[in-house]
This record gives sequence, structure tokens and C-alpha cells, in this order.
Amino acid sequence: MERTFHVYFMASKSGVLYLGVTGNLAQRVFQHKEQVVPGFTRKYNVTKLVWFEPHASIRAAISREKEIKGWRRAKKVALIESLNPQWNDLSVGT
Repeated sequence: MERTFHVYFMASKSGVLYLGVTGNLAQRVFQHKEQVVPGFTRKYNVTKLVWFEPHASIRAAISREKEIKGWRRAKKVALIESLNPQWNDLSVGT
């Protein structure tokens, strides 16, 4: 069975961004939304999935995450807005 890994951005209403990698996007987004894991995303109320990108291997996903983490905020925002200009919650209806 092929497994897909995702690099993803979650955002708060105030614009705080969180970049992560997961092997189960639906479950991970649920965890962010329900704030079950203490830490950054719960502290800043980061609950909206605004961008994600599939990868065939965890190695590729982690490599992409590291690349994006090195970017300035403006480039991260441009990446999100290239696919989701309204910053809609992409997890709604999934």
C-alpha cells in the first residue's frame, strides 16, 4: 500500500503560522482543531488548514519542510496564497 506524507500549514485567525509534516493529514488536522496536543498550536489557537502538499516518502516531506522553514514569512504567505488566496480552511468537508 502506498503511503502519502504531507507537509502542511495551519494558521490562526490572527495569522500565526505552523508548518508540519504528517503521515495522516486528517488525523493531524483533527488534533490541531481539538487542541489535544499541548504546545505551540494550542497556545496560539492555530486551527485552520490553509495549505498542504503530498509527498511519496517521509524523507521527501521532511526535506521540503526544512526548505520552507528557511524561507521568510512573505515567501510562505505567497506559497499559501498561490493555492488558497482566501486562506479558506481546506479541512472543511474532508
